[in-house]
Amino acid sequence: MIALNITALTRLAYAAAPAFVARAAGVLNNLSSVLALAPERFNASYSATKAYILNFSLTLHQELSPSGVQVQVVLPGATRTAIWARAGIEVASLPASRLMEVDEMVDAALVGLDRRELVTIPSLPDIADWEAYTAARLHLGPNLSLNHAADRYKTVDSTRPSRAR
Repeated sequence: MIALNITALTRLAYAAAPAFVARAAGVLNNLSSVLALAPERFNASYSATKAYILNFSLTLHQELSPSGVQVQVVLPGATRTAIWARAGIEVASLPASRLMEVDEMVDAALVGLDRRELVTIPSLPDIADWEAYTAARLHLGPNLSLNHAADRYKTVDSTRPSRAR
C-alpha cells in the first residue's frame, strides 16, 4: 500500500512533471480518499497514505501551477469496486446510501477536472464546506511555527508534579 500510494505516486509525478513544465501544459490527476480528511474512520496506514496523496497534490499545485501544469486530487468516498472483496468485505454489507458507483465517481471527477478544481470530492454537496475547511486550515498558518510556546502551555498544572528544568 505504501509502495503504491506513496512511492509510485511520487515517482510518477516527478517523472512526468519536467515534461509538463517544459511544454507549459499537462495534468497530474491523483486519487486519494475522503479518509485523508477523516482518518479515525478507517485504519491508520490506509488513511495516512491517502493523506499523503492529498498533501502531496496540494504542494505540487503550488509548485507547478505557475508553469501551466494542472494538478487535481480526487477524494472519493466508498465506491463500488473490487477492493471490498479483496479486503474480505461484502459490498452488500455496506449501506447503499454510502456507496457510489464507479461511473458516477469518475464522471464527477472529470467534471471537477474540467472546472479546474484542485480538490474534487464527488459526494460533497456544498463546495462551501471544503472552502471553509481550507480557510480554517490556512488560518492556522501564521501560528504554526513561532519562536516560543503558546501561553496556554506556560501555565502550571497544580495536579501534576513539576519537572526540573
